[in-house]
Parts: sequence; structure tokens; C-alpha cells
Amino acid sequence: METTMEVILVEDDAAVREGSAQALDLAGFAVRAFDSAEPARELLHAHCRAVLVSDVRLPGMSGLELLAAARAIDPGLPVILVTGHGDIAMAVQAMHDGAYDFIEKPYSSAQLADVVRRAADKRRLQLEVHELRERLAHSQGIDAALLGNAPAMRELRRQILEVASQPADVLVYGETGTGKELVARCLHEFSARARNHYVAINCGAIPETIFESELFGHEAGAFTGAAKRQVGKIEHASKGTLFLDEIESLPLAMQVKLLRVLQERYIERLGSVQPLPVDVRVIAASKADLQALVKTGEFRADMYYRLNLIVLRIPPLRERREDIALLFEHFMLDAASRYSRPVPMVPAADMQALMRHDWPGNVRELRNTADRYVLGLGGALPGIAATPDTTGSAGTGIGAASLADQVSAFERALIELALRDAAGNVGAACAALALPKQTLYHKMQKYGLVAEDYR
Repeated sequence: METTMEVILVEDDAAVREGSAQALDLAGFAVRAFDSAEPARELLHAHCRAVLVSDVRLPGMSGLELLAAARAIDPGLPVILVTGHGDIAMAVQAMHDGAYDFIEKPYSSAQLADVVRRAADKRRLQLEVHELRERLAHSQGIDAALLGNAPAMRELRRQILEVASQPADVLVYGETGTGKELVARCLHEFSARARNHYVAINCGAIPETIFESELFGHEAGAFTGAAKRQVGKIEHASKGTLFLDEIESLPLAMQVKLLRVLQERYIERLGSVQPLPVDVRVIAASKADLQALVKTGEFRADMYYRLNLIVLRIPPLRERREDIALLFEHFMLDAASRYSRPVPMVPAADMQALMRHDWPGNVRELRNTADRYVLGLGGALPGIAATPDTTGSAGTGIGAASLADQVSAFERALIELALRDAAGNVGAACAALALPKQTLYHKMQKYGLVAEDYR
């Protein structure tokens, strides 16, 4: 929902200030009125959703000085100056210096509302363009961080960009190896907290005996061996992001202590009774269904409901097989760079083996497979020597799928590879695949592929 445009009004004459504020309020604007420029200047920041209306002659900082300060903070912020009869030349010069417009006293309520409305429309358009550019810049970044063209991955990237700037905590579900920490890092990197610390904690790896000291820190002398003060991980993450991995493995006793932090947003170091406020955005990750664990008494219900606000689910690799070829080639390029080895060609039989495998270790397993493949190790590809299933028994994954499904999945993967290699140039992809352009367009439509997505 669009936020109401705010008008910051500066006028030292109480009667004029009150009348102008009332007129703008009736016109549908949220108004914050001041009798001097200094407090108004404190409200200004880059890309603020506001219009500034200021008298030129003010006690202390003048309207012209406020204009200069506003321009320094955000050159696009519309500033409307209110002038007396003898200030017209000064106001015209101010417009040359960047003011949006000026109004001469005395003015009518309709005149004020009309000028402010036009300035607000301009500001709204400025902000929409800025937000679009920010989103495009972030999309390019997140596309590079979270690879994949499967619909589920596109939706995941969209959700991350939607919630990254929100202050609410996030719960990330995903099987082992799907990239839960990568999602957490994207939520951090594409948020306003990106300049501050990202602190990751594996909840299953911290012994209970040092849990409180690690998370909350301690004062010197708090226990034997505590020779000096130590800042805990939660305090270190203040103003940034705290990632709690494998939250399902946290013992119940430790959940109680962590829950208080999540609810109150303050900590106490061991050996201290002084509460320390922490401004931290919490991202928790689990490979298990926390609601099911609540029912069995293995996870606290209050902890679950505290975390279960925004939920992101990462699809397992077996549910996005069309991304296997793309990811495998990406991992091979990375491995070839790390090991100073050439990037090998992947024969069709090997690609079929990749597409046939169920990938219980998900993307992490695929990355390790790519490393072994680049190093030329025997048996690099899982399932390549497996006996085909001819029994007709039910199973999971592409091995149990029909021949037509397997062929379709492989065909789509090859087309995606060609489009990416050709940077979205359909003609070049046609040449690489030895296909007529009409045939390729037909297959792209069949698989929901768009050339622009590969540019």
C-alpha cells in the first residue's frame, strides 16, 4: 500500500502556519508543521516521501539556507518557498538554485494545495523510478547469487526481494544442501542492514555448557577462566542480521533463553545485570517441520509461533530438474578456476545421468559432483552405472518418470544452456542447436522459456 505523501511545513507566523496546515490536511496530505527550520531539517533524508514548504524569512536558519541543506541531502526533494511581496527576485533566484516553486503571500488554500499536489506528484514519480532501479539492481545481484530459472526459484527470489527490507524475522525451510544460509545472506545483503554484521550460528554445534557465553557474552570474572569481557554473537549482530541455522536442534532449555531475546530484543551478559538492547533481524533455518516437532514436544510452541511470521521455502533440486544443467556448468566453471583445470565437455550420457539422479544432498551434492568431474575422478557422476529400473515399480525422481518426461527435461536443459551461452540471442542459439528458428520458438513456448531472461 502506498504511503501518504507528507508535507513538512515551516512557518513562523502561528496563524498562517495553522491555516496552511489545515488546508493541506483537507487536501489529503499528512502535515508536520514547525515554527523554525532546524527541527524540519532533522526530518529530511534521501528519498524521503515528502514535500518541503518553507517561508523564506525565518528566525535562525532562513528558508534559503534550508533549501541548500535539503538539496545537499536529496537534490530531488521538492522545496516550495513562501515569499513576501518584496522577495520575488530572491525567490526566482532560489528556483535557479533548485527550488521547485514559490508562492507569494497572501495565498489561498486552493493555491497552496494545487502547488503542493503537483510537487507531490513529481516526488512520487521520482521515488517510483528510484525504487524500480533499486529493484532491478538487486534483481541482477540476486540472480547471480541464487541461480535457477525454475518457477519455484524465480518465486523465491521475488519473495526475498519483497521481504529483505522488512524488519520482521524470517523462517527458512529447506532440505540439507538446498542453500538455506545462501538465502539468509541474500536477505541480509539486499536489506538496509547490509553494511552491518551478518552473524551465523549453528544451533546444533554449540555445546550447552558454553551456549550462554557464546550468544550473550560475559563480563570479566563471570566464571572460572573468564579473564576479560567478551561480546556475544547476538550483541555483535546488533544493527545487522543474526542467522540461526538448524534451529530445530536447539535444546529446549536453550530455546527458553533465546526466546526471551527474540521477544524483548535485549540481552544480559553473564556476570552482569545490566540489560543491553539489541537491534537485530533474526533469520532462522530448519530442515525439519517445526510444527510437527511442536506436536511431539521436541520444539517449544511459543518459540515456533515467534519465528513463524514470514516463511520462505527452498525447493529441493529434484523438484527443479530444469536447473541441473545450468547449476552443474556454473559449478564446473568455478571448480576449473579453483583447480586451474580446463572445463570439460559434458556428453549427453553424462547429462542424462545428472538428470536421472535424485540428489538427496541437493545443490551441495551437485557442487561436489562438479568438483570431482573437473578433477577427472572416476565415478564422478552419481547413478551413471546404475541399472535402469525396468520393473515398473513406483519411485521418486526422474528415474521413475516416463521416457517422454525424461526427454522433455533433457531437451529443456539443453535449450536453456544454448540460450545462456548465446546471452539470449535466439539466432545464435538456433545455430548451436541446429534448429530452425520457428522450431526453437515453439519449444521455448512449450517450456515457458523467455529469451530476455538469459540476457
